[in-house]
Amino acid sequence: MKVVHTIGEVRDAVTEARHSGKRIGFVATMGFLHEGHLVLVDKSSEVSDFQVMSIFVNRMQFNDPNDFNSYPIDLERDYRLAGDRGVDLVFVPNETEMYQDRLTYVDIEKMTDFLCGYARPGHFRGVLTVVSKLFNIIQPDVAVFGQKDIQQAASIQKMVEDLNFPIDIILGPIVREDSGLAMSSRNKHLTDDQRERALVLFKSLQKAEELILSGERNESSLVPAMTDIISAGKPEKIDYITLAGYHDLQPVSHITGKCVLAVAAYFGNTRLIDNMVIEMKGDTCECVY
Repeated sequence: MKVVHTIGEVRDAVTEARHSGKRIGFVATMGFLHEGHLVLVDKSSEVSDFQVMSIFVNRMQFNDPNDFNSYPIDLERDYRLAGDRGVDLVFVPNETEMYQDRLTYVDIEKMTDFLCGYARPGHFRGVLTVVSKLFNIIQPDVAVFGQKDIQQAASIQKMVEDLNFPIDIILGPIVREDSGLAMSSRNKHLTDDQRERALVLFKSLQKAEELILSGERNESSLVPAMTDIISAGKPEKIDYITLAGYHDLQPVSHITGKCVLAVAAYFGNTRLIDNMVIEMKGDTCECVY
């Protein structure tokens, strides 16, 4: 595995791989890798031959400077995990390499008005700007983003469609701890008690699936049932429990087509998110979470 730090180096390495006939796969991360990131590499490896990973903590997408400053960094550990999983090239730029006198941003209408976008204004502008830059720098054939950050993944899919990036976007699975808690770099901030109480997020999705598979389709029934379960975990705050259409992420009153049932809540000072993608297939629903 090779580690590079400049745009010129990563472009040279990718060009060499492409000239040898390899299909380029890409996973964008902010580092402090866990199994949730590494599964995305596995998914990329199924459809591409040369795996590129970026590690860049993007200041632009943090609303709270303290959150940015406290983001965990362990590059040596990341390199070891990435190499063991089959990553061929890791791009680790600094801020100066990525942004020089920036005046241009990439943003998206409508899809970031609700869910995490409502609580974190400007966050997705930061995400879409850095991802579009990474796409232009690396020019992958395929990129994989995780379902756990569903608003990010769906927005990137739409950006790629609208701006005609020649990249296939694949949705990778949510990876969970044995308890059911969705893996996240933020989990390290949880106390044992908070980690235990946070399991209500997963349990609320399980309850929603049970109701959906029994025929329930209305937000007015699903959300209260989930709220009761999450409230029992005594979170410091429930940020949202929302049913939204997948393709525009606008709130909907009942399940139709493809939807997202998404939750966010604070346990201590740590904001956790989770979700389920629901897709109508005839008269039945498929739930993935």
